Amino acid sequence: MSRTGRHAGLGVAAILVTSVLWGTTGTAATFAPGAGPLAIGAAALGVGGLLQAAIALSALRRSRRELRSHAGLVAAGAVAVAAYPLAFYSSMHLGGVAIGTVVSLASAPLASGVLERFLERRPLSRWWMCAAFLGVLGSALLCLSRAGGSEASAADTAAGIGLGLVAGATYALYSWVVHRLMGHGVGRAASMGAVFGAGGALLLPVLALTGAPLLASAQSFAVAAYMALVPMFLGYFLFGIGLARVRPSTATTLTLTEPAVAAVLAVLVVGERLTGAGWTGLAVIAAALVVLAVAPTNVVALPPGAQALPAQGPATHAAAAPAQATHAPPAEAPSAPAPAAGHRAGGRDTAPGD
Repeated sequence: MSRTGRHAGLGVAAILVTSVLWGTTGTAATFAPGAGPLAIGAAALGVGGLLQAAIALSALRRSRRELRSHAGLVAAGAVAVAAYPLAFYSSMHLGGVAIGTVVSLASAPLASGVLERFLERRPLSRWWMCAAFLGVLGSALLCLSRAGGSEASAADTAAGIGLGLVAGATYALYSWVVHRLMGHGVGRAASMGAVFGAGGALLLPVLALTGAPLLASAQSFAVAAYMALVPMFLGYFLFGIGLARVRPSTATTLTLTEPAVAAVLAVLVVGERLTGAGWTGLAVIAAALVVLAVAPTNVVALPPGAQALPAQGPATHAAAAPAQATHAPPAEAPSAPAPAAGHRAGGRDTAPGD
């Protein structure tokens, strides 16, 4: 395998491991029934986000000039980071773990694709659209197979679906922002540290107001600690590595693995049952991952750390250069460097690292 292929493969592997870790959150939350969704979300990503900033302090200092010049992007990403866990865990609380997880994750690739198409004017490959369709179809089957056992009212289910859509959109937005910052020359650690650190800080007031139940018992505290340190801190650390190697639309499609993991854990740990449609959904999601793994993407990738010249229009093909984790910035000026232009006919793109 070529160096570029290995670089992209590492990004895909990092995203898949992240998805497995994220898939444990719904099951973990059931072990802290006294804590509300806002408390769990604020603790998980609030503490996890601040830890991302803590391990990136030196990188943040080195990149402070670039971060100041793109303060608007950082702010948008921080707001999305703060909104995501509140919407995601509230969606699961109201609509059920299955519906909340599936709607949030299944909508994210679509939102990510829309961001890339309209903000960057990057055409989406047929392979990506095929994988996204399969992933959404599989997630829908999974959701339908488990919705029958939900005790949520129609109003709660509708609210859960709506919040799930908000979660999917904010997840796609902060992923795009991080990848965009990398494309502007900000290192991976600094990009993740700035966006997630600022988002974590925004969640601290929510944690202060709602987090008392997490301290009520050793079990609840252990759940909060696990959520912050493993799925959020370690998970987003790996997610940043993936985003440096594949475009955001690819990364968010890969994370459709999460609802599949969540479903399996619900069966094995929580005691839920899957119907035939649910197992079919898992198989379809697996097919989507196979498509992403073996199909050509839209862009020829450059070696790690290299940058491609920006495309001049949607039909332009880069001559050489997520596979960064699925996000590349739009072409802004003929002379300005851009992150690897993933998804363009030929290979996988890469984005600058630290």
